[in-house]
Amino acid sequence: MAFPNPQSKPSHQHLADLSALADGTLAPERREAVQANIAASPELSELLARERVAVERLAEARERDRAPQALRERIERERERERAARRGAAVRGGSLRGGLAVRAGLAASLALGAVVLVLVAPGGTPGSPTLSQAAALGTREALRPGPTPDPSNPGAQLDRSVGEVYFPNWTRAPLRWRATGQRIDRLGGHRAVTVFYARARISIAYTILSTPPLREPAAAVRHVGGLAVRELTLNGRMVVTWRRDGHTCVLSGRNIDAQRLAQLASWEPR
Repeated sequence: MAFPNPQSKPSHQHLADLSALADGTLAPERREAVQANIAASPELSELLARERVAVERLAEARERDRAPQALRERIERERERERAARRGAAVRGGSLRGGLAVRAGLAASLALGAVVLVLVAPGGTPGSPTLSQAAALGTREALRPGPTPDPSNPGAQLDRSVGEVYFPNWTRAPLRWRATGQRIDRLGGHRAVTVFYARARISIAYTILSTPPLREPAAAVRHVGGLAVRELTLNGRMVVTWRRDGHTCVLSGRNIDAQRLAQLASWEPR
């Protein structure tokens, strides 16, 4: 869906696509087209950059502390009202630049307010996310560069962990999977960190959730190197999941089989 020309007023769908691209929820098959549309408009490119700053600030706040469910719902309602105001400005025929300026100001104000609220609010009540929801985080876009090797143990782990469970460093032979990006989410009261790895043309996502562990799915169990992993297919992606020190770990990807994912899950540095 392209704009007729760079000065056209964006539709509701265009702006919704921009927001989804900024927070990583846009469907992968639509990213290239949406990015091309935004690149054709300096105003939209600037707005996308501001949206990404807002998303990053919220992610940092979520990483430091946990907001109660009621507060998270309030923030989402504020974001929806702000989206409605943006759409109304476009329908009323306001200039693109003016409408985008209002949009960006609202987004920045909401993000800063949310950061403050998250930091001062007490912890919320954990929910009960499903494995499917956890695996879906791996289909979203990375919001940060991939973590670098941990200086204390660079050959074994990356400088990113959830509790005491670190993400592995798979860059060395024979694995040769490099960390290409990461994102941090909240899922039903759990802190969820996802690191994306790539080798050749294959990409996989490794998510670790904070304790307590999620309910294990009714799925086939595979034993590899003393580790029991459960394997299943969700929305066309192969998924394996296991528990480590009270944390739920999820590894998923396309064009890769369960045995290969299970071998990565059971990898231990020599």
